Amino acid sequence: MTEDARFEDGREAPLNIGALDADDLRVIASLTQDAVFPASEMRWDRKSARFALLLNRVRWEDAGKERHAPERVQSLLVFDTVQQVASQGVTKGDADTILSLLSIGFDETDAPSGQVTLTLAGDGAIRLSVEALEVTLRDVTRPYAAPSGKLPRHDD
Repeated sequence: MTEDARFEDGREAPLNIGALDADDLRVIASLTQDAVFPASEMRWDRKSARFALLLNRVRWEDAGKERHAPERVQSLLVFDTVQQVASQGVTKGDADTILSLLSIGFDETDAPSGQVTLTLAGDGAIRLSVEALEVTLRDVTRPYAAPSGKLPRHDD
């Protein structure tokens, strides 16, 4: 007798996804909501036109939450074709400041160019002027139990 496959039987693999348009970016934004990172883990390489963040993101995609405590995983969030970076409410020079990513949005200005806005908790924001939307999100560590043992909540 055969049985249907169950989620628990599957192999949980690290994410490695990309975004080339606003719809794709919404998927990445949902997977990185509530990610935290030290300010020291942001890099803009002007020469290669690349802005990268090393995030500790919540594994929102994990459908097995009832099997274990909430998890986080370290991930690289990389934006290519970045022409300019600006920030508001981000203390420059304080590498130990922990930032929390709330959302990512894209406003097209002169197709395919536009502005990517990373909205941070505490009224902070980072704006990336991009030649075109090219974003990747790649998990680089194994998942680990979230230190708080809880999922973040946003009361309306």
